[in-house]
Amino acid sequence: MSRDLPTPPAPAGRPSSARPDPDVGKERLRRWQSRTERPLTALALLFLVAYGVPIAWPAAPSDVRTACTAVLALTWLLFVVDYVVRTRLAPRTWVYVRSHPLELAVVVLPVLRPLLLISVVMRLNRANIVRLRGRVVRFAVAGTALLVLVGALTVTQAERGAPGASIVNLGDGFWWAMVTITTVGYGDYAPVSALGRVIAVCLMLGGIALLGVVTATLSSWLVERVAAGPRGGPAAPASPERPDAQGRADLGMVSQAQVALLVAEVQELRAEIVSSRSEADPPREEAGEADERRGDRPD
Repeated sequence: MSRDLPTPPAPAGRPSSARPDPDVGKERLRRWQSRTERPLTALALLFLVAYGVPIAWPAAPSDVRTACTAVLALTWLLFVVDYVVRTRLAPRTWVYVRSHPLELAVVVLPVLRPLLLISVVMRLNRANIVRLRGRVVRFAVAGTALLVLVGALTVTQAERGAPGASIVNLGDGFWWAMVTITTVGYGDYAPVSALGRVIAVCLMLGGIALLGVVTATLSSWLVERVAAGPRGGPAAPASPERPDAQGRADLGMVSQAQVALLVAEVQELRAEIVSSRSEADPPREEAGEADERRGDRPD
């Protein structure tokens, strides 16, 4: 009569179930993002059109309004699906959720759906591999235009029909957004509703942040131009024989080639000192033999 043999235990230190490889998950997430970049960018632009048409055209027919509402719902649903797929493909779901709070807020709160347009700027920055400064400039320009457009649309929608509102059409909204994001604040137009004031605070903070980005980028460009030399071209490669292209220190800054040249000179001086000492002082063995010969010599 046969007996069922017990299953041998798993070796120590080896898990019973294989854990998913994080590199595989990252690669799958990267492929999904590369495939959905263009479609989601087009959806975000379509969302912008559907969101802005009823605001810019208050007397639009009911069919147009219904179509815009359907497009808004469809784009939001597709972005929800994309977010769910990303969280499933990410190696660590909760890490991805914590690192993408804006996307989660847009999915959970439909009132924040205009923030979906920020994904347009993010995807455009990932479209081409360019220098960091070029990406920063493009982000600043696109972000400024996007903030002005979204701010004008949202504040017009929030203020239209409010008692005592001074922003009654999209033109007023654009003017208010421009003077607010530049921190000018003429005061001729100001939101009176609670939602309009929240939008104003967000727009002011965004304007200050973009101003800081532009200032930092301009400062970086000026520092690079100064370091490149008076002709504005790239700095010539330095060599130990020629510290820089003009045979002198560039604006008082020490280059790596100059440091290497100084180290080489110090090493040469050290070798000369050692050789001179060896020539001046005879070896100890020779000095001992000379002393012995002098000791054996009769007086």
